[in-house]
Amino acid sequence: MAAGAEPGRVSFPVSGVAIAVVSSFINGSTFVLQKKGILRSRDRGCSYLTDVVWWSGTLAMIIGQIGNFLAYNVAPAVIVTPLGALGVLFGAALASRLLGERLNVRGKLGCVLCCCGSVVLVAHAPKAQAVTSRRELEAGLSDPVVVAYGLLLVLVLLVLIARAAPARGSSNIMVYVAICSLLGSFTVPSSKGLGLVAPGVLGAEPGALPLFLGLLATLALGVLVQFFFISKALERFSANVFEAVYYVAFTASATVASALLFKEWTALTAPGAAAMLCSLTTVCGGVVLLRTSQEASITWRTTEKTE
Repeated sequence: MAAGAEPGRVSFPVSGVAIAVVSSFINGSTFVLQKKGILRSRDRGCSYLTDVVWWSGTLAMIIGQIGNFLAYNVAPAVIVTPLGALGVLFGAALASRLLGERLNVRGKLGCVLCCCGSVVLVAHAPKAQAVTSRRELEAGLSDPVVVAYGLLLVLVLLVLIARAAPARGSSNIMVYVAICSLLGSFTVPSSKGLGLVAPGVLGAEPGALPLFLGLLATLALGVLVQFFFISKALERFSANVFEAVYYVAFTASATVASALLFKEWTALTAPGAAAMLCSLTTVCGGVVLLRTSQEASITWRTTEKTE
């Protein structure tokens, strides 16, 4: 509980926010290090899988995901996921050192919007979580709306991976962004669900182990597929554009899934919900300004391939 919290009063998830912030900074370095490794391997004419810098970015991604797992289990997902904007901010600073990128006025304005939006987001975040036990999680997973949403996402992902990625993935950034961000609707709830089910597994409760293994398999598969398509995207597209669009799409996807499954928005008042939506919009706008400040405009149109 937060220091000074009164008995019977819901405390602010300080530890969850702190872990989320640290994880965001670690995650912010992953794309930059992986992109640097890819560029280094191209200069040497070898695979990026042999580059130590690329592997350091991969290790940072693993550590950051572990931190996210911890944060999701001590704070609402609707606050943990958007705080990833701070990682984008750190990534921009690191990119200026490792990739020679510089921030113009639009990029600096994006930094200010990220910081301001994150502060407002934390200040108005829900202090309690509606789903706090395995029974409540199982009830949420059996909700017809959640089941229909999950099946729809699986269908869309299969079409994107089997048809769109081979045909358009190398020329349209939105294909890889859509695949990686939609998977967030599975990885984020699975991370949070594992924390809710783990006590039941340790206590040998009936039905807890199958659910735990199912969530673990979903998380592992989602992370592996994300990792594969993120690497393919960084090979083909600018890290600036990809990270900006991916952050916005992933945050939206994970927030919708968490809202449906964990009912976290029910803990908010109407003014609080409006403030969170406005702050999330501010953060997303700041991220786009920050990471596309020196790039061409984002479009759904197919780009020409370059040799």
